[in-house]
Amino acid sequence: MRRAPARPSLRIGIVTLAPEMFGSVLKAGLIGRAIRAGLLEVAFANPRDHSRDAHRRVDARPYGGGPGMVLMPGPVDAAIRQFAKRGSWIVGLSPRGRPFSGRAASRLSRKKQFVLVCGRYEGLDERVCASFDEEISIGDYVLSGGEIAAMAVLDAVARLVPGAMGNASSSDEESFAGGLLEYPQYTRPRVWSGKRVPAVLLSGNHARIEAWRRRRSLELTRRLRPDLLLARKSSKV
Repeated sequence: MRRAPARPSLRIGIVTLAPEMFGSVLKAGLIGRAIRAGLLEVAFANPRDHSRDAHRRVDARPYGGGPGMVLMPGPVDAAIRQFAKRGSWIVGLSPRGRPFSGRAASRLSRKKQFVLVCGRYEGLDERVCASFDEEISIGDYVLSGGEIAAMAVLDAVARLVPGAMGNASSSDEESFAGGLLEYPQYTRPRVWSGKRVPAVLLSGNHARIEAWRRRRSLELTRRLRPDLLLARKSSKV
C-alpha cells in the first residue's frame, strides 16, 4: 500500500497579476526541493480571474487625480479570499511596510499558512490594504510590482521550514540569525592567489575556531552593519 503524502508544513498563497514570473523560482533550488518533498505548498490567485470586466480589467484611475492606475478593491479582495477563507495570515508587500528581516522570516515560517499580496501600478486601493494583517517591505525603493519582493520572502521563509535544509543547524549560523553578520568562510585550496586560509581554521581546535568565528563576526558587523549592534543593545535594555 502506498503511503499518502505528508501534509505540507507550510502553505503559501500568492495574489499576483503575473504568476508566470514564479515558474523557475518554484522549480529550482531549495524551494523546488521543499515543494517536491511535500514540505511546502505554493498556490496562486490572479485578480484578473475575478474581474467583472469583459477585458479582465482590474485597474482604474485614482480618485482625486494623479499619475498612473490603482488596482481596484473588488478583484484583489476576491483573490485574497481564495486563501483567507481558510484563516490565512494576510501580508501586503509594500514600500511602506515594516522592513523584512530574519526574525520576520522565522515568524512566518512557523505559521501553517499565509498569503502574500503583490501590488502593481500605483498600488492597491487602501480599503483592501486595511484588511491586511501586516505589510512588509524588502527595502526603501520602489519595484514595478510586488512579485520580486514575494520571491525574496518566499525564499527566506522556505529555508526555515523543518526538513527543507539538509543540515538543520545551517540556518542557526547564517547572517542575522543571532543579530550579527556571519563569520568569513574558507575552503580549498589552502593557498589561493598568494592568500592563505587562517591557520586557526586548520588547527582542529574547535574551541579556538569558535572563538575566532565569534570575534570575526563581531568585527564584520561593527564595520559593515553597526546598526545591528545598536539594535542588539537596545533589545537587551
